[in-house]
Amino acid sequence: MKFLNWINLRLALMLALVVFLYSFTSTRNSHRKLLKTEVTFVGNQDNFISSKTVNKLLIENKKDVQSIAKSDLNLKRLENLINKNPMVEKAQVFVTVDGVLKAVVKQRVPIARVFDGETTYYIDYEGNKMPLSNLNTARVLLFLGEINTKNKKQLTEVLKFVYDDDFLKKNIVGMELDANNDLQMTNRNFDYQIEFGKMIYVEKKFKNYKAFFQKAVLDSSLYKYKKINLRFNHQVVCTK
Repeated sequence: MKFLNWINLRLALMLALVVFLYSFTSTRNSHRKLLKTEVTFVGNQDNFISSKTVNKLLIENKKDVQSIAKSDLNLKRLENLINKNPMVEKAQVFVTVDGVLKAVVKQRVPIARVFDGETTYYIDYEGNKMPLSNLNTARVLLFLGEINTKNKKQLTEVLKFVYDDDFLKKNIVGMELDANNDLQMTNRNFDYQIEFGKMIYVEKKFKNYKAFFQKAVLDSSLYKYKKINLRFNHQVVCTK
């Protein structure tokens, strides 16, 4: 019985020691100063927001990061500050074991540049407005026309389809939406106009266009055409 009591006492003492050491270490660690900040961008090759801008958000306009104690950090608030930037899709902020305040930033992906007659801006991969950046200009197709709640979803799907396809992304440089919600597109290397029509049967229409292009480019007939009509689901109609 005494032996069991001694074992229980030793276990209790060891547990108390572990709790004390953990509490002491945590308290001491929380009062340590940070060493530096580090910003990592993931996803896009081009940066539309600078590391300097993100750094300012991380230290919240303090003199430098070394003046900030770990105990004063609110990582969730810092993430929210970065996420409010119109160039950012999502940010993650954390502190490494060696005292580095780190932000991992995923930028928004522009898929088209819109000219609506008064202003110009990007449409991102989610179909939302994205302002232009002072750092870089995205090499995306140009879109002319009005984007509204009625056509936004369909138009975004068309733009995403072009952006995700290597051939179409290089081939199609412009789109215009007319008053009847019909799409016309322009080609990078040839003078013809692509009559896409309504934003339906998108995959089928582009499949027809790619098949036509691959055949016509072999005999140089693409230079003869003024219009390539994709309105009809089962055929491509060309006008010289």
